[in-house]
Amino acid sequence: MELSSKSEYAVLALLALATHYQSGEPIQIRKIASEKNIPDRYLEQLLAILRRAGLVRALRGAKGGYILVKDPRHISLFEILSCLDGTEQQEPKCQNTVLESVVIDELWQEANQAAQAVLDRYSLQDLSDRIQAKRDLNLMYYI
Repeated sequence: MELSSKSEYAVLALLALATHYQSGEPIQIRKIASEKNIPDRYLEQLLAILRRAGLVRALRGAKGGYILVKDPRHISLFEILSCLDGTEQQEPKCQNTVLESVVIDELWQEANQAAQAVLDRYSLQDLSDRIQAKRDLNLMYYI
């Protein structure tokens, strides 16, 4: 299993929006793109997908931009990834009746369920908190 660049960019953009959630202040695409090193046009497409999924809202006008629709504590990583990559639960693909293929397919389904459980357990806020904790550890104070 691998995190696609599409998913990584979307999570980075949502993390930027999460930092401004409490203030309710919208962030413009070009600011997110420059801070997170994401191509502007690609970010526009990702935010459109996230808007259709109900995770972000676009505000028009000179002071417009994007905001999170709900608290980052209530947005699971699985919710983000499933709207982008279609990682929702899938039916077994095995049409083959060869015992080995059936067992492999069952194991793959179990792995997918475990991955979903982990991603469901962590929210956007959890991810943001972990990033901040790592930043705090990396700070060095000199006297």
